Amino acid sequence: MTKPGRFLLRMVLFLAGVGVVIAVLHNTLLRAFMANVALNSLIGAVLLIGTLYTFRQVWEIGREANWVEAWQKAQRTGGAGNIGEPSSLLAPLARMLANRSPRGSLHATATRALLDSVGSRLDEGREISRYFIGLMVFLGLLGTFWGLLETINGVADTINGLSLSANEDINVLFNKLKGGLETPLTGMGLAFSASMMGLAGSLIVGFLDLQAGQAQNRFYNDLEEWLAGFTRVGGGAVSEGDQSVPAYVQALLEQTADSLDNLQRTMARGEDSRSQTGAALLQLNEKLSLLTEQMRAEQGLLLKLTEHQIEMKPIMAKLAQGADGGNFDAASRGHLRNIDILLTRMLDDAAQGRAKLIDDMRAEIKLLSRTIAASADNQRR
Repeated sequence: MTKPGRFLLRMVLFLAGVGVVIAVLHNTLLRAFMANVALNSLIGAVLLIGTLYTFRQVWEIGREANWVEAWQKAQRTGGAGNIGEPSSLLAPLARMLANRSPRGSLHATATRALLDSVGSRLDEGREISRYFIGLMVFLGLLGTFWGLLETINGVADTINGLSLSANEDINVLFNKLKGGLETPLTGMGLAFSASMMGLAGSLIVGFLDLQAGQAQNRFYNDLEEWLAGFTRVGGGAVSEGDQSVPAYVQALLEQTADSLDNLQRTMARGEDSRSQTGAALLQLNEKLSLLTEQMRAEQGLLLKLTEHQIEMKPIMAKLAQGADGGNFDAASRGHLRNIDILLTRMLDDAAQGRAKLIDDMRAEIKLLSRTIAASADNQRR
């Protein structure tokens, strides 16, 4: 999306050039301005308002371009992001994009309606700036006719006031003529100064409006190209010639396209669910492998313990016979008792390990069954 920065730069440079011209001709322009302060001040106020309005138009275009770029960035990153709210220019587009499906598209008719809405809003904004241009031309013409009216009245009064008697000096008559011409000359100054101010102001605002129009046209073209990227072209021909598709066939085709789009999204969700199920099954398989290795290790340990117990049976029998015969002292009997306690504890720990292993296997099997059931439900959906 093209930014209107270069158009703003042109406008600023043009105003800087106007400022240089005013600085060079300030004495002449000041005298022309003082010919009619009220009317020229009104023209200057209209010029200021028109300049600010055209700058505001270009600034609004930059704001809308930033919103479009933020929306595009949010779509690329896959998140909503904080794109803000657009102004009234792109408000219909924002609502339609919000209601659009993630992988859906806009119909050509809807896109055309959006572009027409944006174009009408842009033209509406430019009509106001054109009104300012026409208003300054009108004020300049008003001052021109006002000055011409004063000039004509002043000339008429001067001619009517001239009278030469026999005894009157020619110098007195010339002085009366000079005094009478002051009013017509003042009117001419008013006419030319107002006309100059109005035309100069309309020229300035006209150039600024030209740059604003170019910025708006560039924004409109970029917006049209962007919307064309996800616009679904509908319609066509059902037979030879220029016969168009009937309305119900068009609606049926659009409904079929939407159904296929929904089916595609459902299949994509199913693929994601199957991928997650596969990952869960792989993880469960790894856990079961670890449990199997642990069971084998414990089984080997129990086997060794059983073998040791079998080997110790004759020894324990001899020890018992010796104990019955009274061949062991109290310390030996204490050691034998400790050995008996340790063997009993080892048997208890082995039994607890087997119980815990069985519980872990039950939990993993439950998790596996739930995962398979959830995968089957997602596939049915």
